[in-house]
Amino acid sequence: MELVSYRDLIKNLKSTILQSRYVAARLANRELLNLYFQSGRMINEQIMLNKWGAKIIDKISSDLQIEQPGLRGFSAGNLKKMRMFYTEWAFCILFGPSVTGQISLNVIEGVIGPSMTGQFIESFYSIGFTHHYLILIKTKTLDERIFYIQDAACNFLTTRVLEKNLNENLYKSFGGLPNNFQKTLPETVGNKAVRMFKDEYLFDYLNTEEEDDERVFENSIMQNIRKFIMTLGADFAFIGNQYRIMVDGEELFIDLLFFNRKIQSLVAIELKRGKFKAEYAGKMNLYLSALDEYVKQPHENPSIGIVLCKEKNDKIVEFSFRDFNKAMGVATYKTSREIPSQYEGILPNADVLRDLID
Repeated sequence: MELVSYRDLIKNLKSTILQSRYVAARLANRELLNLYFQSGRMINEQIMLNKWGAKIIDKISSDLQIEQPGLRGFSAGNLKKMRMFYTEWAFCILFGPSVTGQISLNVIEGVIGPSMTGQFIESFYSIGFTHHYLILIKTKTLDERIFYIQDAACNFLTTRVLEKNLNENLYKSFGGLPNNFQKTLPETVGNKAVRMFKDEYLFDYLNTEEEDDERVFENSIMQNIRKFIMTLGADFAFIGNQYRIMVDGEELFIDLLFFNRKIQSLVAIELKRGKFKAEYAGKMNLYLSALDEYVKQPHENPSIGIVLCKEKNDKIVEFSFRDFNKAMGVATYKTSREIPSQYEGILPNADVLRDLID
């Protein structure tokens, strides 16, 4: 037994309580998902066997309330969701051997590999039923569903943030940016890096003018650095802006420098207000060489560079990176001033709002 101070005792007790509550909450969520799945299974099987119409679910809900007054969570709407939850996941054995018509986890293993399947099961049970329902109604493929379940679990997403990611089609954005990661990074690191960065980022919290230069854009990001990091994704730690490196007496300044814990790499980001140009690749290659030589720790993986610009031509990007041996990618961005096409004509743009206020 180790002697500790009173302050440390309180700290240790707090940690133990929080950990216990977290484990209890996860177990409770697992049981709730199992309950909803089994309820959906029973309802679906009897509807199919008895050839009942759609209105039978309203009657089931009403009769359950009579049998168990005050029962919560079993409204007609929720029962329909449970039925959908069952029918969409009935193909695998996540819910134990009592489920009929199963084919095992081989389908999921085929998408993410055997080594990741256990992690996926943990992720599946760690998010709530509302998260699952949102994912089911807004996605079509198993790949998409696996992606959003893991994203919601790993990043502890609220339903509001998850719905935002679904509406913005985050799945298609990730892994889509032009890059040379597979050629320049160790295989395991390259695969993770490809999935980590998006092809396009939405900075709806930045409100800069079209004519503003990179420095104004950078300052706006610095004022919203927490949101910027959340937009990048999990495991990014901010190191600094205009990060200074001395190379044989000459100064180099990197716009934004991060460290990613998951891939153990420095990540340099260069901000460009216009279209990607081939010469940006040479400049980024210089920065990455300097980082690897003077900043990177021996146990860390090679540094990664991302050019964040307004527009890009993917073929120009491909040719620009082809003969460089440093890991680079190019992503584009949108800001709050750019209203999505589906809202054009419905919402006034920033200039119209400004005129109204004035």
